[in-house]
Amino acid sequence: MAPRKRSAAAVAPAAGEVNPKAPCPCGSGRRYKHCHGSGYAQPVLRPFEGLPAEVDWVALRELVPAATATLTTTDSRSVTLASVLPGGTPALVRANGEILLGVQLATSSDDVSRDLGTALAAALEAPAGAPVDPGPIGGAGSAGPRLQELLDLSAPFEVTVHDDFEFWLEGAQVDPAARAGLQHANEMVMPTVRLAGLEAAYWCRPSDDRAHVRWVRPEPEEQLLDALARLRAAEQLTLGEGTRYAGAFRALGLLVPVWDVPAETPGADWAGPSAELQTRLEAALAVTEPLTADERRARAGLLSRQVTLR
Repeated sequence: MAPRKRSAAAVAPAAGEVNPKAPCPCGSGRRYKHCHGSGYAQPVLRPFEGLPAEVDWVALRELVPAATATLTTTDSRSVTLASVLPGGTPALVRANGEILLGVQLATSSDDVSRDLGTALAAALEAPAGAPVDPGPIGGAGSAGPRLQELLDLSAPFEVTVHDDFEFWLEGAQVDPAARAGLQHANEMVMPTVRLAGLEAAYWCRPSDDRAHVRWVRPEPEEQLLDALARLRAAEQLTLGEGTRYAGAFRALGLLVPVWDVPAETPGADWAGPSAELQTRLEAALAVTEPLTADERRARAGLLSRQVTLR
């Protein structure tokens, strides 16, 4: 009887090579053949990492309907970052030379920072009042620099939340059709409040009878989940009476816990309860002991309530 041939999977990889079925060395949790061994460019999991207020960049990109912030480039030019611009355009230059960059794009590549950097680089070169043509960005692949290469990383990043999109106009005269389009956009704006004294914590009310607190957290996911599980097991993962932990989003490499809160309470009133939760969370993050059995069960429940935003 002839000896049986070994399958390709049974052949050991050559020295220096990674077994295609082994976990990828990058730590993604996927097999090497489906990650860095696939031959395709890997997505940048945290495209805004290294920028001031990474958590607020994620919030403006994924959660906040109408907001602005001021950016400063490496050559000291001022740029207004907007959650979204008319028609979803990535950037525009007003007649007075003001540059606006929209963080919510119609399409994205595997590196959102490069998509936005490509649009910003084109806007910095465009004449005042002229259309901005960044070339192909998003799904077609962006060829320009990343935001981290263009922006002054020491400049502050302060978010202003707006009730509508009137900041698109800044007093400019528009025709009735444009005004009607703006009114339609304004009707779609979800009431949103940035909670004072906290980083990237936002109250929103999607309907008259529903409201949430959404909080983009900077901690690594595994560390944050352990801390949330400790609070959940101790019945401290709450913002007070009538509230409940609803789950979390994964967005651009960060975790966004969400709480359901009574819709009739004004948004600004949740700053105090959220600050108290922040104190409890910081204490839980400082604990280094392994999770107890109750905390492990709580953690499993938290994992079942997570959704990835793509």
